[in-house]
Amino acid sequence: MRVLTGLQPSGDLHIGNYFGAIKAMVDAQNTQDMFIFIANYHAMTSNPPNLRQNSLKAAAAFLSLGVKPDICTFWLQSDVKEVLELYWILSQITPMGLLERAHSYKDKLAKGLNATHGLFSYPVLMAADILLYSSELVPVGKDQVQHLEIARDLAVKFNEKFGDTFILPQAQINEEVAVVPGIDGEKMSKSYKNTIDIFASAKDLKKQISAIITDSSPLQAPKEWHSCNVYKISRLFLDESGQNNLQARYERGGEGHGHFKAYLNELILDYFSTARSEYERLLAKPGEIKEILEFGATKARKIAREKMQELYAKIGL
Repeated sequence: MRVLTGLQPSGDLHIGNYFGAIKAMVDAQNTQDMFIFIANYHAMTSNPPNLRQNSLKAAAAFLSLGVKPDICTFWLQSDVKEVLELYWILSQITPMGLLERAHSYKDKLAKGLNATHGLFSYPVLMAADILLYSSELVPVGKDQVQHLEIARDLAVKFNEKFGDTFILPQAQINEEVAVVPGIDGEKMSKSYKNTIDIFASAKDLKKQISAIITDSSPLQAPKEWHSCNVYKISRLFLDESGQNNLQARYERGGEGHGHFKAYLNELILDYFSTARSEYERLLAKPGEIKEILEFGATKARKIAREKMQELYAKIGL
């Protein structure tokens, strides 16, 4: 089973990235044919500064969090140019109405992002990423399911017009952590500036956690854990027993939200301790990161070129 996933290098990775996608793909490496890429073309839709450096940082983050380039295919999106060619070919069969109905596009406009063609056609490039490598399974958050459905629609349209060419990918959703809450309770996203960053300095990490929005319950009063943003994030790091213990602390009172935020800070530092050390080591050796990415791009390009040759014969290029 070939599984494909990618994340934008639009800044430091946060725990929403990890629990929403990275953890699952790292866990799947030993049993699935994993294809993992850094989506730097996609990142251009939000005009991030220092894109090249951020791409290296994202690669270091992936590797430190457990991506194993010797058993998966791990590359930088822009190192395989065929994806842009397929993006253009798919654009020829993409109905405008299909993109106009995209929820993500409307949501990003509402959040103040510019209405560019790149943002509008984002789902077509995502479809090219998926279809180019004959991906069978694509881990996505609930907010990305529609994009996966668009990829399937385009694959069907192409297959009907030119003959069987593309596999119809399936979405894989972890219902428990598909949408990780940010410090404001909304989906954690760099675009919304509500993240808790995995590799932030200890000082900045504490500051981000301190900014989590909570109610104003008195110190001694029992607390409502069901709707507490601190609890919702903390539970990601806990097994069932740990969650039950934390719930009990909320219910008996005697602790304020500051105590629970300090506990969350400890959970994060402990959980990512090894990854944080490896991340610093890799950043000090950018040449090593580039070699790893090129190794993966070589494998990805071979597959991409074979698929494009098949398309050329069918569409007359």
